[in-house]
Amino acid sequence: MTTVLIVIHLMLVLALIVLILLQRSEGGALGIGGGGGGGGGGFMSARGAANALTKTTTILAAGFFATSIALGVISQGESRTGNVIEQLGNQNGVPTGEGTDAGTAAPSAGNLLEDLEREGQPIAPTTSVPTSE
Repeated sequence: MTTVLIVIHLMLVLALIVLILLQRSEGGALGIGGGGGGGGGGFMSARGAANALTKTTTILAAGFFATSIALGVISQGESRTGNVIEQLGNQNGVPTGEGTDAGTAAPSAGNLLEDLEREGQPIAPTTSVPTSE
């Protein structure tokens, strides 16, 4: 359901962008977009085309707002409580520390050296420091 709504939302966004760019500006500070001239005999007059574009933009904007609100409501219903560490631990099958004994508890949020010392692994440097004699 969410995927379908997102696809519809994106299609509305693209259509809105195209329609807004097609509309003739009202004249701007530099006078661009105001030219025109009449020409007759077309399918629609300039005023009729502008009204059709405006109405279509209004309908698409209403659809955009409706899908935005629907996506917000759906995402609010799917929100999860808890922190990200617990969620990742549960997905990987790693215990999160609740209800487990001390020997198999998940690593703490502390540093790596403390976790290794707790597990009983020796901590030794891998390289030796040269000494001068």
